[in-house]
Amino acid sequence: QVQLVESGGGLVQAGGSLRLACAASGRTFSTYAMGWFRQAPGKEREFVAAISWSGANTYVADSMKGRFTISRDNAKNTVYLQMNSLKPEDTAVYYCAARLGYSSSSYPEYEYWGQGTQVTVSS
Repeated sequence: QVQLVESGGGLVQAGGSLRLACAASGRTFSTYAMGWFRQAPGKEREFVAAISWSGANTYVADSMKGRFTISRDNAKNTVYLQMNSLKPEDTAVYYCAARLGYSSSSYPEYEYWGQGTQVTVSS
């Protein structure tokens, strides 16, 4: 069992930056691939980024490449999402998720989810 708690969301102006964090419980965090997803009102959940259990492999959605970076610190049981050059269309609830095995961009493949953190980007 893994429990995930996101933090770092908030209100930011367009062009600004935020760093989201997802703290995981349990001593087996380093065996889980981690992902970030987001969901805006009236839209489907969307893949943002994923990282392998070791951190050696990272993936970012094409629309966010060059602006978003995913990283993890297994000693702190935490995964991060650094978001730069934010746009109003980045406004959404951001969720972190965990799964055993390889990282994935498909949200049904993730077993554990956090409660989400709201990110609002004003124009």
